[in-house]
Amino acid sequence: MSRTKGKATRERLLAAADELFYTQGVQSVGVDLIARRAGSSKKSLYAIFGSKEALVLSYLEARQDAIKKRVMGELGRFDTPRERLLGIFEIVAEFFTGPDYHGCPFMSASVGSAIGSPIDLAHAKYRTWVRTLLTDLATQAGVSDPEKVGREMHLLYDAANVASNADRDPSAAFTARAAAIAVLDHGTWSDDN
Repeated sequence: MSRTKGKATRERLLAAADELFYTQGVQSVGVDLIARRAGSSKKSLYAIFGSKEALVLSYLEARQDAIKKRVMGELGRFDTPRERLLGIFEIVAEFFTGPDYHGCPFMSASVGSAIGSPIDLAHAKYRTWVRTLLTDLATQAGVSDPEKVGREMHLLYDAANVASNADRDPSAAFTARAAAIAVLDHGTWSDDN
């Protein structure tokens, strides 16, 4: 297989995997269906990716890159550090209201995967990026304990993500944003609560 043809086949397989894994779930989609959807063969899929797990990891990596690019690009529309921190919830609200929203791809992919598996670690890597972003934004906003606020914002982010998908309620991000405002305006939650 030529390099150009191999790259095109890889892209078609990854596009098919992205669509099918995200809409139907990693565990319920087999490589046969992905290969058929991509107009390829299982043999080509395994020659390019080596395993279904490696294909899942490539899918998650592409998803993380796309999410990072979109979030970081959208943050530029907010003027102040506080607005950027709260803006995260507005940005994810746009994800949640999209017609093709099916929840967090990382959470979905890691369901049923063993703790410490490559898929579990890919989920952890994404979560670390989110937590770091929120903590950095809290630092820029001048909060007294950015680590704690970053953790609290991350919990609100996760809750909005789960609720928007489980309840089919895209307004969950705005509820989380209101809670985030309360955290910023009234101090962080106490560990005693």
